[in-house]
Amino acid sequence: MPRPEKATSSLAPLADTCLGYLAEHPEELLAFMHHAGLDPDALRKAVGTPALQRGLVDYFASNEPILLALCANSAISPEDFMRVFHQINRTEY
Repeated sequence: MPRPEKATSSLAPLADTCLGYLAEHPEELLAFMHHAGLDPDALRKAVGTPALQRGLVDYFASNEPILLALCANSAISPEDFMRVFHQINRTEY
């Protein structure tokens, strides 16, 4: 089973890729900001935080069209993306 540290170390670069994709697609960025309840200033302040990183990955994981577009444009397989998503959202019992 993958170690949680690996998921955490994979989260930041994946979130950066998500944010970069949104920056290149303003209509998608606005949709994300609306979904997350962020205005431009709040988004700027949140960049790099674990909460925003998780939020970005969760948002892409829940939106198949932009997930697939991100993966196609970033040489990331959807399976690798979802692996990180599942690792950061795994609940310990």
